[in-house]
Amino acid sequence: MYPRALTAGLFLLGCWLRAGAEERGSLPKCRSCQDCSADNGCLSCQHRLFLLIRREGIRQHGECMHVCPVGHYSVRGKDANRCLRCKAASCEDCFSREFCIRCRPGHYLLKGKCYTACPKGSAPEARLMECVDGCEVGPWSEWGPCVRNQQTCGYKWGTETRTRQELSASINRSEPCVALTMSRRCRIKRRHCPGGKKTRRHRGNKWRKRQQASGWRSEEGDVSS
Repeated sequence: MYPRALTAGLFLLGCWLRAGAEERGSLPKCRSCQDCSADNGCLSCQHRLFLLIRREGIRQHGECMHVCPVGHYSVRGKDANRCLRCKAASCEDCFSREFCIRCRPGHYLLKGKCYTACPKGSAPEARLMECVDGCEVGPWSEWGPCVRNQQTCGYKWGTETRTRQELSASINRSEPCVALTMSRRCRIKRRHCPGGKKTRRHRGNKWRKRQQASGWRSEEGDVSS
């Protein structure tokens, strides 16, 4: 009888301590909460914090945060401050529900929206992955020859370049709205130029020592009898 009573007492004590901890917000899932549930986490947050609801299937869990995470925007209200998910298509981070500030990889940003290709009247800025409005350029040309020091042979690596034209140049702009030239490293196919001499490179003193040890002599040296 006594062991059963002791077990029941410890169980009730644990429940009382847990309930008190939840009320005080000292449990890990209830940190910074104003109201908290053991199953659903934070129900409301302290002043100036944002409530983020994470959904896993049919269940949801609340967290109180100082700053909303990537992919969410913050909304302040009279009753509660909340973190809400971005709804703009192909958006990775947003300022409001439909205004994107960073697109997913492979998309260009223009006026809060994401595009796989910049619309007419704008040009892509590849480095920033943005569309420059009021700028229009033609298609890229084919890649030029792979050269180094103005030669297409005699080297292992070189550089090839392609260009495009600005179609809607602005009178008030002194420089192009986007890059009109692009270069990249390339491999030169012809290692030896036509008519050039192929020279054999020796490996310094080590090669010379092997030559002397084997009794070799230069063709220009004296031959001892």
